[in-house]
Amino acid sequence: MGLAGAAQAELIGDAEKGAEAFGQCKGCHQIGKGAVDRIGPHLNGIFGRQAGAHEGFAYSEAMERMSADGLVWTLETLDAYVKNPRALVSKTRMSYRGMKDDQQRADLLAYLRTFSDNPANIPEAEPTALGTDHDLDPAILALEGDPEYGEYLATECLTCHQADGSAEGIPSITRWPEEDFVVAMHAYKNKLRPHPVMQMMAGRLSNEEIAALAAYFRDLDG
Repeated sequence: MGLAGAAQAELIGDAEKGAEAFGQCKGCHQIGKGAVDRIGPHLNGIFGRQAGAHEGFAYSEAMERMSADGLVWTLETLDAYVKNPRALVSKTRMSYRGMKDDQQRADLLAYLRTFSDNPANIPEAEPTALGTDHDLDPAILALEGDPEYGEYLATECLTCHQADGSAEGIPSITRWPEEDFVVAMHAYKNKLRPHPVMQMMAGRLSNEEIAALAAYFRDLDG
């Protein structure tokens, strides 16, 4: 490997150190030759794979919705999911609280990439790609939304989502915890969650408007 290649490898992490970091995952996941599904699916070939699409594994409804939205596991989306699973899939069954250290995550993802086909040439990200920090500013989460203003703003939301909490093809957001709502909307706003309509809707909202909607739907009686 030349100097440029060495620099690239350093940017995406150290796979050998990542093998150690995988110790935090192996209680639920296996990877490598002979890996099988456990509490979570095995992680061979995870890069470039659509979320919730590993055949034979029973995913949560939340992960199946993200799959339907078109979520694909890339260096960026995996980085965000490992750092804070609920930021990407708000009702994921994965109980892991997240790997907060940036370098440790980079090492882990470099390790996972070695178990995907031709990892240096995976089209989802250049070898030099870096994960980005998708954690919300605590000040955003601390905003107190005005539910009356949220009711005014919710008219457009309720053309698709049902106020009574029914979820026929479109997930319910009635009585959704405020923090989950805010995290999800900012994930759409930052184009981390892939649904194009929701990206457009969230992109038009201010932080205060998202907080207001969260406050309204939190207390909405289905």
